[in-house]
Amino acid sequence: MSSPTNKSINVDSGLAHLADVVDQRRDAFKAGSADPKTSYTALLFSKGDDGILKKIGEEATEAVMAAKDARNSNLAAEQQKLLIGEMADLWFHCLIALSQFNLRPEDVIAELDRRLGTSGIEEKAARKAANSE
Repeated sequence: MSSPTNKSINVDSGLAHLADVVDQRRDAFKAGSADPKTSYTALLFSKGDDGILKKIGEEATEAVMAAKDARNSNLAAEQQKLLIGEMADLWFHCLIALSQFNLRPEDVIAELDRRLGTSGIEEKAARKAANSE
């Protein structure tokens, strides 16, 4: 598996490229040129908000289970590989949801950058206080 120092892949541009492809396929579906019978991405968009969000819940559960299996196997390479696959599935479906709501991974990265240097505990407390007003 890769180490945190492995910077050979630019995550931001990789996610942006995948988001571009997802957006193109969303637009093709909306234009009627992508068939849900032959395109998985078109099938997801045909299911609308509820179907896309349900799929994210399923994929998140599968990722959690794969992580538990990886931990229980003492991080065996085969279990790590399965976890990566489940995370890839989850990330893909999250990209579909972002596209469905006219958002981009850059929006999420900007939010993470905004939070950088702020304690997660403080961030959560601030959101809770803002929501109670």
